[in-house]
Amino acid sequence: MAYDLITMGRIGVDLYPLQTGVPLPQVTSFGKFLGGSASNVAVAAARLGRRTAVITRTGDDPFGTYLHEALQGFGVDDRWVTPVPGLPTPVTFCEVFPPDDFPLYFYRQPKAPDLEIDAHELDLDAIRDARVFWVTGTGLSEEPSRTATLAALAHRAKSGTTVFDLDWRPMFWKDPACSGPDAARPFYAEALKHTTVAVGNLDEVEVATGVREPHAAARALLDAGVEIAVVKQGPKGVLAVNSKGDQAEVPPLPVNVLNGLGAGDAFGGSLCHGLLEGWDLEKIMRHANAAGAIVASRLECSSAMPTPDEIEAAITAGAVK
Repeated sequence: MAYDLITMGRIGVDLYPLQTGVPLPQVTSFGKFLGGSASNVAVAAARLGRRTAVITRTGDDPFGTYLHEALQGFGVDDRWVTPVPGLPTPVTFCEVFPPDDFPLYFYRQPKAPDLEIDAHELDLDAIRDARVFWVTGTGLSEEPSRTATLAALAHRAKSGTTVFDLDWRPMFWKDPACSGPDAARPFYAEALKHTTVAVGNLDEVEVATGVREPHAAARALLDAGVEIAVVKQGPKGVLAVNSKGDQAEVPPLPVNVLNGLGAGDAFGGSLCHGLLEGWDLEKIMRHANAAGAIVASRLECSSAMPTPDEIEAAITAGAVK
């Protein structure tokens, strides 16, 4: 049976402070959670009842073992999560200063195992057969992950729904020849050729298209070949436009933010769910906004992903209670 969703990209351990509004030097205790955007999206969709799997790599260490156990506990197939001898499993710390300051500190040295995904090891038939396939911009930042990501996209050839999470994180683009938006843009353009849905915030759509104004950026993404462009506008909400001319612009759901870091991944899992359900753009965006808002009201990311009943309750209430 084909998967509803296969994601490909980052995984790691999130170590989040259990004290809010406290800088890291003064934090005394941390919670340990599964992290990494592609892995969190798979978890979010699994929480909504979808059959999901993730393609990624960990270190051959106890944290790698923990991530396998966590994925299995969330109902995500981990058969394509493999160890890389000699590289440690990445760890990410954050500081929590609600409502809008959540500095991240990535420990991915000397290299993150998830950037060691090799094209020759991919199950290309499974990737082609999945109803939704999700890749990220970070996967393009370094070899061999870059070649593997583009090979998976090319083999899939837009069968089903292929989502490109633009996911621009400049600190991961270490090669001087590929650093900076202008140098990264050709790789984004190549990925967009094989993409049916592109999703990103204002910074990310500017990296992909050179355009920052939301409607113009959405049009540029459609011109690049996608069928649906989703532009996150922060406090202004989210804009979605499709190639048929349909458009939805949905405001954010009111929420008391505790930690905003996992909201985008919850949004992504819900986006995939809505696409699989065949909902119209506005319903997809309202559902995804609600999912993101719920996670923003919680400390952790993966284990905070909402259930269908929680999302429906938030939509009905018009806010996260």
